[in-house]
Order: sequence, then structure tokens, then C-alpha cells
Amino acid sequence: MSDARPAQSEAPPAGDARQASHASDDYLVRRQLQDGGAAGKYQELVIGRAGFFALVRYEAVMLLSSWVPGALGLVLRRFLYPLLLGGCGRKPVFGQNVVLRHPHKIRLGEGVIVDDNCLLDAKGSTNTGITLGDGVFLGRNTILSCKNGDIVLDEGVNIGFNSQIASGSSVRVGRDGLLAAYCYLIGGGHESGDPGQPIQEQQAVSHGVTLGDNVWLGAGVKVLDGVTVGADCIIGTGAVVSSDIPERSVAAGIPARVIRER
Repeated sequence: MSDARPAQSEAPPAGDARQASHASDDYLVRRQLQDGGAAGKYQELVIGRAGFFALVRYEAVMLLSSWVPGALGLVLRRFLYPLLLGGCGRKPVFGQNVVLRHPHKIRLGEGVIVDDNCLLDAKGSTNTGITLGDGVFLGRNTILSCKNGDIVLDEGVNIGFNSQIASGSSVRVGRDGLLAAYCYLIGGGHESGDPGQPIQEQQAVSHGVTLGDNVWLGAGVKVLDGVTVGADCIIGTGAVVSSDIPERSVAAGIPARVIRER
């Protein structure tokens, strides 16, 4: 990994709510795939750019490198994956079976490590996408999912395996953040006021999630939409954070409550 430290990434403030005037992103994706025209929908939903060249380049990179095991696979992906990305610093590491969606909206700093079986999905029609600062580590099976929102992980962020970050507007993790395994940042939800309509078809709503610098989330922590966790906080294992936590606090429980100051 590079010793260089990155410039701060920029993202829209999490407090700026974004309400979609349509059903949930996942529901619309499924409907699009079911409506036929599979090849065109695949290009729209996975590659994010029209044109034969964009399709061929994406397919060639994934076919030649995504599945390849061992050192050879690491070398191939180091040189081929950046051809798809919107930006990539030096010495990236991509594990086996890393999946990229809308890769032109994914930007990586130097020394970023993405472990096996991760998904980086920057899908959206008006979003900026995914930005990872220098030295970010994504543990195995981690999912970063933009539902027409943005995700920013500042320099030195470490995400444990089997974690998920979903953004319908803006999710940001500050410098040197540490998320243990099975953490979830839930940057969005659904309206549910009409019991006669399936929830997944109702309006999607997101207020965003912000974690300050040097925040540590224990294993299995869930941070709900609209929450800000201040800098230098520690959140205990299994907590559900449903309201803001002031900086330099230790919080735990369901729902999470401050138990002491650091």
C-alpha cells in the first residue's frame, strides 16, 4: 500500500434530503430486466454507457481478469480494471470476482484494496457515484450500492467483511474510519403510508448518513438513514444507531445511547 496521504474527497452534505419521485431503485431495475431487451438493459444497468465499444471493453476486462485466481489474477486486474474506472491511483489491489457497475463513476485513490467478491455499484442517473480515498480497504463480500446516491470513503477507511453501504442520497465515512464485520450504513428507505400498495413500489426517500473522522463501529452495527455520528466516536457491537451521536462519545444498545464520553 502507498504511504501517500490523499486529498479530502468531496460529497454533498448528508443533511440534504433527496426524495425520489418513483418507486425504489431495486424494484425499477427488476421491472426493466423483466420488460425484455436484455442486452440493452444489461448495458444500461451494469455498464452505464451506451455504445458497442463500451460494451466490448467492459466484457473483455471482466472475462480476461475478474475470475483469474492467484498472483496472475492480481496482476491482470491491477492493469485492466483501471481502464474501466473514472479514476484510479497507483498500486490498486482487486481481489477475485470483484464486480463493478457503472465503473466510470467509481474513483479510487492510491493503494486502495478491494478484497474478493466485493460489489461496487455506482448506478444512478444523476449521481456522482463512489469515491474511495487513499489507503481504503474493503473486506471480502462488502457491497457499496448507490441507489442514485453517492458514497465517499475518505482516506484510511477500513471496512470489515460482509458489510454493506447503501446510499439514496449521500453516505460519507470520514478519515480513518473503522467498520468491523457485518456493519450496515442504511442511507435510504421507503414511504409506507399506503397499505394498499406494495412498499417497494412506494416513493423512495433518503436523508443520508455521515460518520465523522476516526469513528469505530463494532461488529454488526447498523446506522439508519438521516443519522450523523460525530468524530472520534465508538459504537458498541450490535448497536442500532437511529439518532445523532455527538463527537467523542461511546454509545451502545438498541437503540444506541451514549454511555460515556471518550
